[in-house]
Amino acid sequence: MDPQKEALHRIIATLASKNEELHSFIDTLSHSLRGVQENSSKVILDLDEEFDSLYSVLDEMKASMTNTIKLEQARKMQELQNQHSQSISALESSEELLEFANNALDIKDPEGFTKAAKQIKDRVTMAPAFRLTMKPKATDCMTHLMVDFSQERQMIQSLKFLPVPSAPEVDISDCLVADNSVTVAWRMPEDSKIEYYILEYRKTNHDGLPRVKDERCWEVVDNIKATEYSLTDLKFDSKYMNFRVRACNKAAAGDYSNPITLETRAFNFSLDSTSSHQNLKVEDGCVEWDSAGGKGQESKIKGKENKGSGHVTILKNTSSGTPSPKRTSVSSRPPSVRGSRDRFTGESYTVLGDTCIDNGQHYWEVKAQKDCKSYSLGVAFRNLGKFDQLGKTNTSWCIHVNNWLQATFAAKHNNKAKTLDMPVPDRIGVYCDFDGGQLLFYNADTKQLLHTFKTKFTQPILPAFMVWCGGLTLFTGLQVPSAVKCFQKTENGLSGSANSLNSVVH
Repeated sequence: MDPQKEALHRIIATLASKNEELHSFIDTLSHSLRGVQENSSKVILDLDEEFDSLYSVLDEMKASMTNTIKLEQARKMQELQNQHSQSISALESSEELLEFANNALDIKDPEGFTKAAKQIKDRVTMAPAFRLTMKPKATDCMTHLMVDFSQERQMIQSLKFLPVPSAPEVDISDCLVADNSVTVAWRMPEDSKIEYYILEYRKTNHDGLPRVKDERCWEVVDNIKATEYSLTDLKFDSKYMNFRVRACNKAAAGDYSNPITLETRAFNFSLDSTSSHQNLKVEDGCVEWDSAGGKGQESKIKGKENKGSGHVTILKNTSSGTPSPKRTSVSSRPPSVRGSRDRFTGESYTVLGDTCIDNGQHYWEVKAQKDCKSYSLGVAFRNLGKFDQLGKTNTSWCIHVNNWLQATFAAKHNNKAKTLDMPVPDRIGVYCDFDGGQLLFYNADTKQLLHTFKTKFTQPILPAFMVWCGGLTLFTGLQVPSAVKCFQKTENGLSGSANSLNSVVH
């Protein structure tokens, strides 16, 4: 191609691109012009409404104050009119009496004069003129109802458009994380006409400022009237949470506060579907007693893939007429699901958690279904035998509830049992202090201590559960409750606990 034509083509392409850019810019300007016109009309209408409202208030105040003046005027005029009428009547009576007295001076008859003088004296004593108060009951002064609106006039003259609110200031030291609740507190840097606040939060596993990418969406709490807010009953399934706040007035929402990051660590785990007994079916976070002996076992692989995705894991009985565990057949389970090997078998109706505990303090809770015949909950070493039942070896610790035949409630370890003489709670909390060698069970609702195991964990442990003819609901992502922490501080100062079954594991 001719170089000049090639150069001309480039110029044409450049011009075409620029023309397209100009068209887009012109459309943007046209849209902005229409927006300015529409928004200006709107704010003018809003301004008219505000001033009309102000005029209305002033008119109401003027009418009210005018009415007060008129009422005061009517009261004073009534008082003075009454006095005026009484004074005229008294004057007429006095003038008549004066004329009568002057005429009495001309009486020649001594007896008649004496009688007239006595009448005059009596009438003078009772004359209204001598009984009236010669002081007005009201004055003509009305200065007590005068007004001075100079300050109000200055306030009106200082009226201005609403400013955009400043960003609130959030101080981490004023915030609190406890008992799966977070309280965020903030303050405004200056006095502002704030209608409400918006709090936004999201979970993250990254410390420090929020990251732009790979973050969960912000969740919003709107229309907060106070300068603090508490989020309660949270599941702490992330290491941290980010928070930010913005203030809103009638005009607009202000800038966000600088985001803060609060630590929300808690123990999260799911049930390990590959560890469950062949008579337990794991699927979508549920473990069901299966009297048929392994139907639907293929779902256990899916359960492992969904590890950590559920806050509440339900273990329940869905069959009726479940036979005694000793009579339950376990041979019908397809052998291909677990490669001809079962983690637990026989009468060890057990499933383990999928997360090891090798340090720190952790807490979770379990709720039993009302029709649950028998269940245990506690911890065990990873090498718990496939035929071992919880609490019957030196590698597992649990509390056991039996509601079948003869009701029992006991703490078990190393084939030793300690009867717990108290009602079985609806929900049981499990507190594990791995480094301190303590495993405690609580009434999750009242935080009453049920039992304490004191031992030395020589290897990592796993949460462990046994269920037969019933179901359990597992709650994870929980912080160690404040009441439990307080009890531990007190308990650590004492020599021991009466509800303990001490052990040392080698």
